[in-house]
Amino acid sequence: MSTTIPLPDAPAASVAARSTGGRRKAVKPGRAPRERAPREPRPAPPAAGRRARTPFLRGLPAAPTLVGVAALAVAAAGAVTVSVPQDQRPVSSGSITRLAGHAGATTGASSSVTAGALSGRERAVSRDSQREALADAADADLQAAAEQQAKERNAALQSLAASAEKQASTIAKNAWQLPVETGVYHLTSRFGECSLLWSHCHTGLDFAAPTGTPIHAIANGTVTSTQFSGAYGNRTIVTLEDGTELWYCHQTSYAVHPGDKVLAGQVIGAVGSTGNVTGPHVHVEVRPGAGDPVDPYQAMLAHGLKP
Repeated sequence: MSTTIPLPDAPAASVAARSTGGRRKAVKPGRAPRERAPREPRPAPPAAGRRARTPFLRGLPAAPTLVGVAALAVAAAGAVTVSVPQDQRPVSSGSITRLAGHAGATTGASSSVTAGALSGRERAVSRDSQREALADAADADLQAAAEQQAKERNAALQSLAASAEKQASTIAKNAWQLPVETGVYHLTSRFGECSLLWSHCHTGLDFAAPTGTPIHAIANGTVTSTQFSGAYGNRTIVTLEDGTELWYCHQTSYAVHPGDKVLAGQVIGAVGSTGNVTGPHVHVEVRPGAGDPVDPYQAMLAHGLKP
């Protein structure tokens, strides 16, 4: 038999006790007992020989939940696309997609920051590489230009040297020489001197030497005359390439004939005393263009000779 004992100064509802199978259960003050929702009736077991059908959509979230999840996924994908630079796009490998820069697991750093730093360093390295490449190319161009200039300079020097040698050879061939060997002659009468011995002032330069002393051609030329010519005695005329005539007078004999080509230093005759003379010598005249005579001494000085 269950007995309810009221507590002093307490509401009746707080001390009421229910008898449930011989046990007492106190009810907390201010709270009403919860009523349990009625349980759904269990489905009847399937008939013999049939399998129970499981609802297809059991366990799936409701439609609004699915819509929200899809919206969040779209927004997240857009954020990743915007923050990842062009050179840090995802790299797919099979079924796994990796990002070169992603948020740190512990720091939570943004992938765009890491990617930006890497991209900046790569750009700096690329700029340095380009500068070095340009510098190397400029150095190569300068070296090629210097080598080309050196080749051109060497070619010009070789051409100049060849021309100089040719000119030197020509000068040597055309160089004037004294008509009588040094130490054998002495000068007596000079150009422009006047005396009763001559019908007019002296027109040449006299090289006094013993009779028979060889007379040498002063320059290259062609023999145009070998004959006796009055006061000049036996005279040989050699015409140079520029038309200048060289006269060799008072010879005792000839060693060439008209039309012969002679070279400077070649023997053309011998010293004598034919014509109007006071002693053996060779009278030399220089007549540019076969015209009037000029001072042979100055002409020889101009050609590097000092009689």
